[in-house]
Amino acid sequence: MTHKTEHKTEQKTAIVTGASRGIGHAVAERFRSLGWRVITVSRGPIPGGCPRSQEHNTHFCMDLSDLSQIGQMVDMLRPMLGESKLHALVNNAGVSPKGPGGSRVNSLTTDMQTWQAMYNTNFFAPLALTRGFAQELSNARGAVVNLCSIAGYRVHPFAGSAYASSKAALASLTREMANDMAPMNVRVNAIAPGEIDTAILSPGTSHIVDTQIPLRRLGTTAEVADLVEFLCSERASYITGAEIPIDGGQRI
Repeated sequence: MTHKTEHKTEQKTAIVTGASRGIGHAVAERFRSLGWRVITVSRGPIPGGCPRSQEHNTHFCMDLSDLSQIGQMVDMLRPMLGESKLHALVNNAGVSPKGPGGSRVNSLTTDMQTWQAMYNTNFFAPLALTRGFAQELSNARGAVVNLCSIAGYRVHPFAGSAYASSKAALASLTREMANDMAPMNVRVNAIAPGEIDTAILSPGTSHIVDTQIPLRRLGTTAEVADLVEFLCSERASYITGAEIPIDGGQRI
Protein backbone atom coordinates (compact mmCIF):
# COMPACT_ATOMS: atom_id res chain seq x y z
CA MET A 1 0.00 0.00 0.00
CA THR A 2 1.43 3.31 -1.02
CA HIS A 3 0.70 6.68 0.49
CA LYS A 4 0.73 9.78 -1.66
CA THR A 5 1.94 12.95 -0.07
CA GLU A 6 0.00 16.00 -1.16
CA HIS A 7 1.93 19.22 -1.44
CA LYS A 8 -0.12 22.37 -1.10
CA THR A 9 0.95 24.99 -3.62
CA GLU A 10 2.05 28.19 -1.95
CA GLN A 11 -0.02 31.20 -2.91
CA LYS A 12 2.28 34.00 -3.91
CA THR A 13 1.80 37.62 -2.89
CA ALA A 14 2.47 40.77 -4.89
CA ILE A 15 2.27 44.45 -3.98
CA VAL A 16 1.57 46.76 -6.92
CA THR A 17 1.55 50.55 -6.61
CA GLY A 18 -0.33 52.88 -8.94
CA ALA A 19 -2.81 50.09 -9.59
CA SER A 20 -6.09 51.93 -10.01
CA ARG A 21 -5.70 52.35 -13.79
CA GLY A 22 -3.45 51.88 -16.80
CA ILE A 23 -0.33 49.75 -16.53
CA GLY A 24 -0.61 49.17 -12.78
CA HIS A 25 -4.18 47.96 -13.10
CA ALA A 26 -3.20 45.56 -15.89
CA VAL A 27 -0.26 44.22 -13.85
CA ALA A 28 -2.46 43.63 -10.80
CA GLU A 29 -5.04 41.81 -12.90
CA ARG A 30 -2.35 39.65 -14.51
CA PHE A 31 -1.09 38.46 -11.13
CA ARG A 32 -4.63 37.94 -9.93
CA SER A 33 -5.46 35.80 -12.98
CA LEU A 34 -2.52 33.56 -12.06
CA GLY A 35 -3.85 32.98 -8.56
CA TRP A 36 -1.59 35.43 -6.74
CA ARG A 37 -2.79 37.42 -3.78
CA VAL A 38 -2.48 41.03 -4.90
CA ILE A 39 -2.23 44.01 -2.56
CA THR A 40 -2.61 47.31 -4.38
CA VAL A 41 -1.81 50.90 -3.50
CA SER A 42 -2.85 54.03 -5.39
CA ARG A 43 -4.13 57.53 -4.85
CA GLY A 44 -7.62 56.60 -6.03
CA PRO A 45 -10.02 53.67 -5.69
CA ILE A 46 -10.15 50.68 -8.01
CA PRO A 47 -12.65 51.13 -10.89
CA GLY A 48 -16.07 49.83 -9.92
CA GLY A 49 -16.27 47.32 -12.78
CA CYS A 50 -13.07 45.57 -11.71
CA PRO A 51 -13.46 42.32 -9.70
CA ARG A 52 -10.85 43.63 -7.26
CA SER A 53 -13.15 46.56 -6.37
CA GLN A 54 -14.97 44.21 -3.99
CA GLU A 55 -11.76 43.23 -2.20
CA HIS A 56 -11.68 46.19 0.15
CA ASN A 57 -9.08 44.65 2.46
CA THR A 58 -6.40 44.44 -0.22
CA HIS A 59 -6.51 47.94 -1.75
CA PHE A 60 -5.16 50.99 0.04
CA CYS A 61 -5.50 54.61 -1.02
CA MET A 62 -2.34 56.59 -0.39
CA ASP A 63 -0.47 59.48 -1.94
CA LEU A 64 3.09 58.17 -2.19
CA SER A 65 4.45 61.70 -2.52
CA ASP A 66 3.94 61.92 1.26
CA LEU A 67 6.97 59.93 2.39
CA SER A 68 5.95 60.19 6.04
CA GLN A 69 3.10 57.77 5.34
CA ILE A 70 5.18 55.05 3.68
CA GLY A 71 6.68 53.67 6.88
CA GLN A 72 3.21 53.53 8.41
CA MET A 73 1.91 51.71 5.33
CA VAL A 74 4.73 49.15 5.47
CA ASP A 75 3.94 48.47 9.12
CA MET A 76 0.25 48.12 8.24
CA LEU A 77 0.81 45.74 5.32
CA ARG A 78 3.52 43.58 6.85
CA PRO A 79 1.07 41.50 8.98
CA MET A 80 -0.91 40.74 5.81
CA LEU A 81 2.00 38.88 4.23
CA GLY A 82 1.64 35.15 4.73
CA GLU A 83 4.70 33.59 6.42
CA SER A 84 6.33 37.03 6.17
CA LYS A 85 6.91 36.52 2.45
CA LEU A 86 6.55 38.99 -0.40
CA HIS A 87 7.18 37.43 -3.80
CA ALA A 88 6.91 40.56 -5.95
CA LEU A 89 7.00 44.31 -5.44
CA VAL A 90 6.04 46.35 -8.50
CA ASN A 91 6.88 50.02 -8.11
CA ASN A 92 4.61 51.41 -10.79
CA ALA A 93 3.18 54.60 -9.25
CA GLY A 94 4.39 57.73 -10.99
CA VAL A 95 3.35 61.30 -11.66
CA SER A 96 4.08 63.52 -14.67
CA PRO A 97 2.50 66.96 -14.31
CA LYS A 98 1.97 69.11 -17.38
CA GLY A 99 2.05 72.85 -17.90
CA PRO A 100 -0.79 75.04 -19.23
CA GLY A 101 -2.60 73.38 -22.10
CA GLY A 102 -0.70 70.15 -21.55
CA SER A 103 2.65 71.77 -22.29
CA ARG A 104 5.97 70.24 -21.30
CA VAL A 105 7.40 71.51 -18.00
CA ASN A 106 11.12 72.18 -18.20
CA SER A 107 14.07 72.47 -15.86
CA LEU A 108 14.08 76.28 -15.79
CA THR A 109 10.48 77.05 -14.95
CA THR A 110 9.23 74.12 -12.88
CA ASP A 111 8.92 75.14 -9.22
CA MET A 112 10.91 73.21 -6.64
CA GLN A 113 7.79 71.95 -4.87
CA THR A 114 6.79 70.15 -8.07
CA TRP A 115 10.29 68.68 -8.42
CA GLN A 116 10.20 67.44 -4.83
CA ALA A 117 6.73 65.90 -5.12
CA MET A 118 7.68 64.16 -8.36
CA TYR A 119 10.91 62.75 -6.96
CA ASN A 120 9.07 61.61 -3.83
CA THR A 121 6.62 59.55 -5.89
CA ASN A 122 8.83 58.45 -8.77
CA PHE A 123 12.11 57.81 -6.94
CA PHE A 124 12.01 57.93 -3.15
CA ALA A 125 8.80 55.92 -2.75
CA PRO A 126 10.21 52.90 -4.67
CA LEU A 127 13.37 53.14 -2.56
CA ALA A 128 11.44 53.36 0.71
CA LEU A 129 9.06 50.52 -0.18
CA THR A 130 11.85 48.21 -1.31
CA ARG A 131 13.84 48.90 1.84
CA GLY A 132 10.72 48.49 3.97
CA PHE A 133 9.90 45.05 2.55
CA ALA A 134 13.49 43.87 2.01
CA GLN A 135 13.30 41.06 4.56
CA GLU A 136 9.94 39.80 3.31
CA LEU A 137 11.27 39.81 -0.25
CA SER A 138 14.33 37.90 0.89
CA ASN A 139 12.19 35.34 2.72
CA ALA A 140 10.40 34.60 -0.56
CA ARG A 141 13.44 34.89 -2.83
CA GLY A 142 11.32 37.53 -4.48
CA ALA A 143 11.64 40.14 -7.19
CA VAL A 144 11.28 43.90 -7.52
CA VAL A 145 10.27 45.58 -10.77
CA ASN A 146 10.60 49.35 -11.11
CA LEU A 147 8.63 51.12 -13.83
CA CYS A 148 10.96 53.55 -15.56
CA SER A 149 10.34 55.27 -18.90
CA ILE A 150 11.71 55.97 -22.34
CA ALA A 151 11.88 59.59 -21.08
CA GLY A 152 14.66 58.51 -18.73
CA TYR A 153 17.23 58.28 -21.51
CA ARG A 154 16.05 60.69 -24.24
CA VAL A 155 14.33 64.06 -24.31
CA HIS A 156 10.63 63.39 -24.74
CA PRO A 157 8.22 65.95 -26.22
CA PHE A 158 5.61 65.49 -23.48
CA ALA A 159 7.38 64.24 -20.36
CA GLY A 160 8.96 67.10 -18.43
CA SER A 161 12.44 67.49 -17.01
CA ALA A 162 11.57 66.48 -13.46
CA TYR A 163 9.73 63.35 -14.59
CA ALA A 164 12.46 62.35 -17.03
CA SER A 165 15.31 62.84 -14.59
CA SER A 166 13.43 61.03 -11.80
CA LYS A 167 12.98 58.02 -14.07
CA ALA A 168 16.65 58.10 -15.07
CA ALA A 169 17.53 58.16 -11.37
CA LEU A 170 15.23 55.18 -10.77
CA ALA A 171 16.98 53.23 -13.53
CA SER A 172 20.32 53.86 -11.84
CA LEU A 173 18.86 52.97 -8.45
CA THR A 174 17.62 49.68 -9.93
CA ARG A 175 21.20 48.63 -10.68
CA GLU A 176 22.36 49.66 -7.21
CA MET A 177 19.54 47.78 -5.49
CA ALA A 178 20.19 44.72 -7.64
CA ASN A 179 23.76 44.70 -6.41
CA ASP A 180 22.82 45.36 -2.79
CA MET A 181 20.03 42.78 -2.65
CA ALA A 182 21.64 39.94 -4.59
CA PRO A 183 23.12 38.46 -1.39
CA MET A 184 19.56 38.40 -0.05
CA ASN A 185 18.40 36.34 -3.08
CA VAL A 186 16.24 39.23 -4.30
CA ARG A 187 16.30 40.22 -7.95
CA VAL A 188 15.69 43.85 -8.95
CA ASN A 189 14.92 44.90 -12.52
CA ALA A 190 13.31 47.78 -14.36
CA ILE A 191 11.28 48.16 -17.50
CA ALA A 192 11.12 51.30 -19.62
CA PRO A 193 7.81 51.63 -21.48
CA GLY A 194 7.47 53.88 -24.47
CA GLU A 195 4.09 54.98 -25.82
CA ILE A 196 1.48 52.72 -24.20
CA ASP A 197 -2.23 52.89 -24.99
CA THR A 198 -3.79 54.24 -21.80
CA ALA A 199 -6.42 56.83 -20.94
CA ILE A 200 -3.80 59.52 -20.32
CA LEU A 201 -2.12 59.69 -23.74
CA SER A 202 -0.98 63.17 -24.67
CA PRO A 203 -2.16 64.94 -27.84
CA GLY A 204 0.42 64.41 -30.55
CA THR A 205 1.18 60.81 -29.64
CA SER A 206 -0.02 59.66 -33.06
CA HIS A 207 2.78 61.69 -34.66
CA ILE A 208 5.35 59.88 -32.48
CA VAL A 209 3.86 56.54 -33.53
CA ASP A 210 4.11 57.48 -37.22
CA THR A 211 7.63 58.91 -37.11
CA GLN A 212 9.56 57.34 -34.22
CA ILE A 213 8.22 53.84 -33.57
CA PRO A 214 9.35 51.19 -36.08
CA LEU A 215 6.42 48.90 -35.23
CA ARG A 216 4.03 51.80 -36.01
CA ARG A 217 1.64 51.19 -33.15
CA LEU A 218 1.10 51.84 -29.48
CA GLY A 219 1.99 49.22 -26.92
CA THR A 220 -0.74 47.74 -24.76
CA THR A 221 -0.96 47.51 -21.01
CA ALA A 222 -1.30 43.73 -21.39
CA GLU A 223 2.09 43.58 -23.11
CA VAL A 224 3.67 45.52 -20.25
CA ALA A 225 1.97 43.24 -17.72
CA ASP A 226 3.40 40.23 -19.57
CA LEU A 227 6.93 41.57 -19.15
CA VAL A 228 6.44 42.45 -15.47
CA GLU A 229 5.05 39.00 -14.70
CA PHE A 230 7.94 37.36 -16.55
CA LEU A 231 10.52 39.29 -14.52
CA CYS A 232 8.80 38.20 -11.31
CA SER A 233 8.74 34.55 -12.32
CA GLU A 234 11.27 31.74 -12.11
CA ARG A 235 11.72 32.04 -15.87
CA ALA A 236 13.74 35.19 -15.13
CA SER A 237 15.74 33.67 -12.29
CA TYR A 238 19.10 34.75 -13.76
CA ILE A 239 18.08 38.31 -14.65
CA THR A 240 18.83 41.14 -12.25
CA GLY A 241 19.97 44.73 -12.60
CA ALA A 242 18.46 45.02 -16.09
CA GLU A 243 16.39 47.81 -17.59
CA ILE A 244 14.32 46.35 -20.41
CA PRO A 245 12.75 48.68 -22.99
CA ILE A 246 9.22 47.93 -24.16
CA ASP A 247 8.69 50.61 -26.76
CA GLY A 248 8.17 49.10 -30.20
CA GLY A 249 11.71 50.05 -31.19
CA GLN A 250 11.38 53.72 -30.24
CA ARG A 251 14.76 53.59 -28.51
CA ILE A 252 16.70 52.63 -31.66
